[in-house]
Amino acid sequence: MMLRLYSWVMWLVQPLLRRKLQRRAVAEPGYGEAIEERFGYYTPPAQAAQRMAPAPAVEGGDPRLVWVHAVSLGETRAVAVLVAQLRSQWPGMRLLLTHGTATGRAQGRALLQPGDVQVWQPWDTPGAVGRFLAHFRPRVGLLVETEVWPNLVAGCAHAGVPLCLVNARLSDKSLRQVQRLAWLSRPAYRGLAAVWAQSAGDAARLRLLGAPVQGVLGNFKFDATPDVAQLAQGRAWRQACARPVVMFASSREGEEQLLLDILKQKKALAPVECAQAAIKNVAKAAVQWLIVPRHPQRFDAVAALFASHGFTVARRSAWADAPPQADIWLGDSLGEMALYFGMADVALLGGSFAPLGGQNLIEAAACGCPVLMGPHTFNFAEATALAQAAGAAFAQPDLPTAVEQALALVHTPAALAQARSAALSWSQAHRGAAQRTAAAVKGLLSHSVSADQSAALLEALNAFDDGFGALLEASRKEQAPMQDRESL
Repeated sequence: MMLRLYSWVMWLVQPLLRRKLQRRAVAEPGYGEAIEERFGYYTPPAQAAQRMAPAPAVEGGDPRLVWVHAVSLGETRAVAVLVAQLRSQWPGMRLLLTHGTATGRAQGRALLQPGDVQVWQPWDTPGAVGRFLAHFRPRVGLLVETEVWPNLVAGCAHAGVPLCLVNARLSDKSLRQVQRLAWLSRPAYRGLAAVWAQSAGDAARLRLLGAPVQGVLGNFKFDATPDVAQLAQGRAWRQACARPVVMFASSREGEEQLLLDILKQKKALAPVECAQAAIKNVAKAAVQWLIVPRHPQRFDAVAALFASHGFTVARRSAWADAPPQADIWLGDSLGEMALYFGMADVALLGGSFAPLGGQNLIEAAACGCPVLMGPHTFNFAEATALAQAAGAAFAQPDLPTAVEQALALVHTPAALAQARSAALSWSQAHRGAAQRTAAAVKGLLSHSVSADQSAALLEALNAFDDGFGALLEASRKEQAPMQDRESL
């Protein structure tokens, strides 16, 4: 009964989802691409747009087709190393790559090879999930980090597709949220074929939900190698800049205003009423600010915010051979974080100065860029704790304190060199998660599912009362001939 109720709600909100996607597509055109894929409809034109061949409908599915779901940009970047390891350990593998966001989909195109497929994640109704699985018939499904959807899990169990959660993480806050819907979430987590966690803490929290945790294998993000060309270019530009560079990495809405307030306060003390004097008055020596917003749809707003208060802004999209002189350098591009971290002496961690949970700091460390973060790091609590213990990151109570600490650090060469070295050492010491995970997936598929595992999966599926199969059959009977009317 519970799954049926959830499924009806998800079915009823489908028109709202369509309208939301159409509205978002105005600012981010990627959301307007192939909307029908989200409801499990895959037309030849849509597949042609992907420049990849569809999976053949062979009996039992294509044994080479590995489905990887990376919902957004961060997960897609992280999973690149796993995809490379899977290809090396599984010759002839084909990739079915799904996403939920436009930035993830854009980033994911770089992972595709001939024979691979990229589509949107199906909306979590039995109909959309059933059509997705019937069309592609993957050998295995790998969800990255946190994406556990009840109908997706039930559908895979019904179709005989082992569904695993890799690079799995679950914060204390997320655990509390999920437990409020335990009647829905626990059967979903129990229905997974295997879970491999990032840390012991993540594993313990996942087990509280009944997840079949089979090991703690580490974090893929430690395995990602920064783009060598980007990093070299960033460091060259840093050497050409006479001022230390302080970066606000992956800043979130509201945080740029906090930084602006700090700079405006300094500006009031400046002897000349101009932004250049304000910047020079922030510390004993001049500082170059580099701001890289987390979300591309906010690039224009952030540029306008600082420009409206008299600060000159140079956007990455308008740079020629080198960034021009400006009070603020604005990183308004995707896929160039290695370039930006290469330019920076130190970075302020976005999402940690507002109650948003922080961002990944591993990429900064891999580029040798130490991080200063605020009090809100609950989404990456264990990674930030390890980074602090290694001297690669420093926690501060608020943004004004973090700014002062950053300015002090960039003007203390010995301390800065030590922090940069610590960041590199810490990132390199935790490598190997992707290789271990690829081996674990291969091991899972090389053995038949045991009787105990089959019983556990069946029990989890039956815990949804009426069962996915009944819902799927109902959706087929109810399916309207018009494509714009989606069934369950």
